[in-house]
Amino acid sequence: MWANESVFYQIYPLGFCGAPFENDGVAKSRILKVLDWIDHIGKLGCSAIYFSPVFESDTHGYNTRDYRKIDVRLGTNEDFKEVCEKLHKAGIRVVLDGVFNHVGRGFFAFQDVLEKREASPYRDWFHIDFNGNSHYNDGLWYEGWEGNYDLVKLNLKNPQVVDHILEAVSFWVKEFDIDGLRLDVAYCLDHDFVRRLRRHCDGLKEEFFLLGEMLHGDYKVLVNDEMLHSATNYECYKGLYSSFNSMNMFEIVHSLLRQFGPENWTLYRGKHLLSFVDNHDVTRAASILTNEKHLPLLYAMCFGMPGIPCVYYGSEWGAKAEKSQGDPALRACFEEPLENELTEWISKLAEAKKNSAALNYGEFRSVVLTNKQCIFERKTDGERVLVAINADSEPYVAHFDAGCGQAVDLISGALHDFGGGSELPPYSASFWKMEK
Repeated sequence: MWANESVFYQIYPLGFCGAPFENDGVAKSRILKVLDWIDHIGKLGCSAIYFSPVFESDTHGYNTRDYRKIDVRLGTNEDFKEVCEKLHKAGIRVVLDGVFNHVGRGFFAFQDVLEKREASPYRDWFHIDFNGNSHYNDGLWYEGWEGNYDLVKLNLKNPQVVDHILEAVSFWVKEFDIDGLRLDVAYCLDHDFVRRLRRHCDGLKEEFFLLGEMLHGDYKVLVNDEMLHSATNYECYKGLYSSFNSMNMFEIVHSLLRQFGPENWTLYRGKHLLSFVDNHDVTRAASILTNEKHLPLLYAMCFGMPGIPCVYYGSEWGAKAEKSQGDPALRACFEEPLENELTEWISKLAEAKKNSAALNYGEFRSVVLTNKQCIFERKTDGERVLVAINADSEPYVAHFDAGCGQAVDLISGALHDFGGGSELPPYSASFWKMEK
């Protein structure tokens, strides 16, 4: 599948475009701002873009009002169609956020229930008790996602609800020619719904990609041949930054061995999970690392390990923001993209991944592991790549059986002779393609 060989770029459109938090009903074609970033996204080496919510919502995008209408704060359906067309022309695929577990209080069906109560034809679209009440004092109780009553949970056991969602997905493919969906809070979704969604999408477009947001648990519950193609790899997200902050490479390598290692009990060998160093819900990487010199190494690890790398807009040049500052701080509006040594480094990592079967599909094996250094192997039948990280401020000489004498660095193009050992410079990362 195309996604397995891609590097994703994530944009949170409402923040990216500087839209007001509350839906003010004022139409403005802010989404066209993406057009000015296409060259930057392509130069960075990203071949797919994942848009956080773009459809009409009450506030932050995840409280949907209308699945068939681009949020008025972003513009019109025609505006977004133009964005998708020009992204596709640039060779960039488009994945949208599918928020199907819940809707906003402004969703038409819920508004009808508030007005007509038991007489509403949509009463069974939700989980409602007309003998209760909510803190909105509606005179009825309903289930909200994780107790958030601005997020009204849908009844995905109701065929009418499922039909409404699937019709919207068909509309998105027809109108915008989208290439996939990222399913919000996928771990909450009804499994029968996910299976039906997969069958529906398989019939809509060849290699339509389904990615699920999973924060915990066994990813195989949803990532399988009948449901999703991929899931967000939150286990390794935490392990990535924590390994550098604690100077303990054992943490991330343990997770990678558990997920993708050579043992028979390995959980996800052959799966392509979404790898990331940050996103719209967590502290940006440049703010969470205690040593800023580790930032390029963090991205190298993310691109070198098994998975599909995803870069969050702004973080490619080292933008900072902490979760404690609130979600709007994480979802900032930047006037224009910046380019610096970090963006150049990420573009080199993306190019190396694009041109390497081993980095896209290779098995994972740990070769050298200390608290401050790690070398691991990615290997297919036709290619072998060694990923080497030295997080220390001092050089490190690694002694191991490389299996051959010479290699080329996929990032720098430099030749390397392994001979009696290999010196890793301070704060360095290399992708060595081993010569036969």
